[in-house]
Amino acid sequence: MSRVHAPRGLAELLALRADLPGAALMAGGTDLVPRSRARGGLPEDVILLQDVPELHGITSGKGLLRIGAAATHAALLADPRVGRGLPVLARALACLASPAIRNMGSIGGNICTASPAGDTLPPLHVLEARVELAGREGVRELSLAEFILGPGRTALGPGEVLCAVLVPRPEGFSLQHFEKVGLRGAMAIAVVSLAAMLRLDGRGRVAEARLAWGSAGPAVVRCPAAEAALLGRRPTLSALRAAARHARAAVRPIDDLRASAAYRREVAGNLLLRLADLSSR
Repeated sequence: MSRVHAPRGLAELLALRADLPGAALMAGGTDLVPRSRARGGLPEDVILLQDVPELHGITSGKGLLRIGAAATHAALLADPRVGRGLPVLARALACLASPAIRNMGSIGGNICTASPAGDTLPPLHVLEARVELAGREGVRELSLAEFILGPGRTALGPGEVLCAVLVPRPEGFSLQHFEKVGLRGAMAIAVVSLAAMLRLDGRGRVAEARLAWGSAGPAVVRCPAAEAALLGRRPTLSALRAAARHARAAVRPIDDLRASAAYRREVAGNLLLRLADLSSR
């Protein structure tokens, strides 16, 4: 049976992290509990995060939204600052698992699980989010690309915890879109997903493009060549097909039980083509 610890603040949490380096952190437990069952049980020590106020809440200021790592997906969906200001993230949250899991699961847990199929990760990449990490030696920030090193691997140092996600408020992007392809209509793990943001100039041409794919490599895949292929062009099918060719060359999917690498590569490009219709509305 596990020993359960419930720190009441960040200082107490960091002290526990230093004393119990092998302990598991648990916010909602929607990933930790199933994984632990598959491995034969929870770790010897579990540290609960519910009563650490520094990890909760959503605040805005200085041009960004600071999202506590223990904020639930449901809380984010209910916050109008997310729905109105970060629709690409809201779209991903709305199709993440089930209402029960959204009520319990946290954004920090989705990030630290570091699954290539994590629904919030492609939107956070195109939003150029950063993570705030706290340890007994202080606080540091990393970009999401620097933080997630591969499947299940992050740049958390010894004794560190993820405190918050820092999301700059995007300005001038007329299109923010997230879509995933799965094997069923609900509770689907992404076979491939795409987060896209386009900023158009006064003539309807792409002034900035941000594109990120999930389930298409060991971590989220950005494709600068595909983004560059759209610059200065209207987001027509012709332009998007050119960008899709770069995307298919950039992704590094695998064969698994849900899909072949070849299928994932084709879908990664095809998802881009949906933007033609969306941008014309």
